[in-house]
Amino acid sequence: MILTTTPQIEGHTILEYKGIVTGETIIGANAFKDFFAGIRDIIGGRSGAYEKVLRQAKDTSLDEMMERALAMGANAIVGIDLDYETIGQSNSMLMVTASGTAVVI
Repeated sequence: MILTTTPQIEGHTILEYKGIVTGETIIGANAFKDFFAGIRDIIGGRSGAYEKVLRQAKDTSLDEMMERALAMGANAIVGIDLDYETIGQSNSMLMVTASGTAVVI
């Protein structure tokens, strides 16, 4: 399946628009990761633990969106948008939402 943030796919004609598809993921970050991320932030390094969690949440959201598009008979998704939010008590959870338009090319 072709995934793109653009409204069209170069070299392909969109034959049919199937509709909007979404994928959502909510992941909690545990206290251990929070502690070490805080230390790395203080010394100016990157937080590998959070980067890994972000990638996992993004990939899960995109996979869920692709499954929904396939169920609609689509073979591509255009106009993909990814949103990241922190939610929950003390912003302890990360929500990643992917949305786009399922199409047939």
